[in-house]
Amino acid sequence: MVRIKRLRAPKFWHIQKKKTKWVVRPSAGPHKKFESIPLQIVIRDLLGFAETAKEAKGIIKRSEVLVDGRIEKDHRYPAGLMDTIAIPKIKKYFRISLDVNGLKLVEIPEKEANIKLCRINKKTTVKKGKIQLNLHDGRNILADKGYNTGDSIVIELPSQKITGQIKMEEGNTCLLTSGKNSGKLAVIKKIIVTRSNEPNKIACEIEGKAVEAMKDHTFVVGKGKPLVTIGE
Repeated sequence: MVRIKRLRAPKFWHIQKKKTKWVVRPSAGPHKKFESIPLQIVIRDLLGFAETAKEAKGIIKRSEVLVDGRIEKDHRYPAGLMDTIAIPKIKKYFRISLDVNGLKLVEIPEKEANIKLCRINKKTTVKKGKIQLNLHDGRNILADKGYNTGDSIVIELPSQKITGQIKMEEGNTCLLTSGKNSGKLAVIKKIIVTRSNEPNKIACEIEGKAVEAMKDHTFVVGKGKPLVTIGE
């Protein structure tokens, strides 16, 4: 089924729940169904560049929308955290970020539309001993040693060339991605390795207040201040 009931849609889609029974369902892709926004919803409901689903589909089918530097024609494409959305025809550029209510769109300068932060969720060793980085958005990139799970890398779009690294370490700034502080920026104070069945944690500080978060629910975004625009 390519539709879901509107009442099941996440609040951050900002659609009218009772207007009709159904709404577009995200395609299977790099982000989970309810941790993403279908491109049609982005164009029509979040940006207001179309009044109807048909108009939004037309804009997308005419190759006017780029996701992470590549033309995307699937109106159901699931755009998720840190994806960049560009509409060069009208010189508008956006990044998907977070706040306490979930995903949100943040307008960014054109120069940022060709860079993206990706979190390293896992590392695997492939043929000839090469290291493959498994990233939060479903990408797999071969890299040299020196990258750790939890670090973020900076990639150039659409080439996917690694141009930088932000380590998960004390003093760096992270974006909290879950819980009551979701969407807030925090300074890492200590990485707590549990060495048990409990997940590793991060002791951090938000505006002078000490908080703890699961390591898997943090996204390192810069040293001092975020490397890219992610909103307030």
